Amino acid sequence: MMFARVVLFYLLLSASAGIWGLLMLVIAPFLPYPWRYYLIVNRWCRFAVWLTRHIVGIRYEVTGRENIPNQPGVVLANHQSTWETFFLQQVFSPQTTLIKKELLYVPFFGWAFALARPIAIDRSNARDSLKQLSKAGGERLAEGIWILVFPEGTRVLPGQPAKFSRGGAALACANMAPVVPVAHNAGEFWPKAGWGKRPGKVTVMIGPAIYPKGPDPRSIVEVNRQAENWVNQALESLGTPSTQP
Repeated sequence: MMFARVVLFYLLLSASAGIWGLLMLVIAPFLPYPWRYYLIVNRWCRFAVWLTRHIVGIRYEVTGRENIPNQPGVVLANHQSTWETFFLQQVFSPQTTLIKKELLYVPFFGWAFALARPIAIDRSNARDSLKQLSKAGGERLAEGIWILVFPEGTRVLPGQPAKFSRGGAALACANMAPVVPVAHNAGEFWPKAGWGKRPGKVTVMIGPAIYPKGPDPRSIVEVNRQAENWVNQALESLGTPSTQP
């Protein structure tokens, strides 16, 4: 029964991405950015989360919304699955996401997604990627747009410690923007590998904002350390303890 639900879920998700992407390619180029983001990304991601809940039974709860500052900043979240890439779009909005550029090559939806101005990087060139994140990220923050970064760089299995690279912290410090750490256990229900899904409730925890003291290397290290430590402590409280000694 669950296998059939998962197959149905992916059929509906893929069909909706193609149809929605094609429709947005026709409509979105004529809209201002806020409407483009809202229609291309926010609305479709809400639909994806709705499908996840009602077809495969993955529910969610969020704690710590009161910690979200009024000004946009950099969200540093652990990365376990695809679910959080959908869900966090509706918590921090408008938002741009640091993604691998290959995603923009996906027919229809990837092409439409490019109109929402994500920060698409080439992971094989770390130096150029950092420069691109710094330049484009600074521009987006100045425009009042949140930036979502998964500082682990790839999806990590539940139970493994979060190890953050410093790119997101460096971006926040360079622009004196707040960092908001986010922890979740989505990987327990939407695994990193394979198509399998397990019904259950994802808990998303939003931590207190971290405000940089300056753009210097010491401040970057400190902000990154605080965010990483908070996420690991939150994961332990969620029952996905770190395997660190």
